[in-house]
Amino acid sequence: MKILLLALLSIGMSVAAQFALKAGMATERAQTALAALPRPHAMLQLFTVPGIAIGFALYGLGAVVWLAVLSRWDVSKAYPLVGIGFALAVGIGWLLGESVNAQRIAGVALIVAGIVLTARS
Repeated sequence: MKILLLALLSIGMSVAAQFALKAGMATERAQTALAALPRPHAMLQLFTVPGIAIGFALYGLGAVVWLAVLSRWDVSKAYPLVGIGFALAVGIGWLLGESVNAQRIAGVALIVAGIVLTARS
């Protein structure tokens, strides 16, 4: 059970990272840096935008937690759980005012059904 909680923590961190990156990219500073790519100073400017820095940090921490999961579970058992991230992202996106239509909900339902089938195997 503990390893499942670690897997869910890692997945949650990845979803949070996506929303942090999205928030970071919505800033004028990030847009200015993006327009100046591929110049090296523009890359540095992107990495210093708070939302982007937080997003990358969350991804890094989530990856370290995921290593603990992989040390105890087969990849074929652990990786399908990553699909839970799709459901979390859609749910959180909807709570934040993103447009979520029936087709997207149906797609997420299929993903969740696949996770359940895989977990039972």
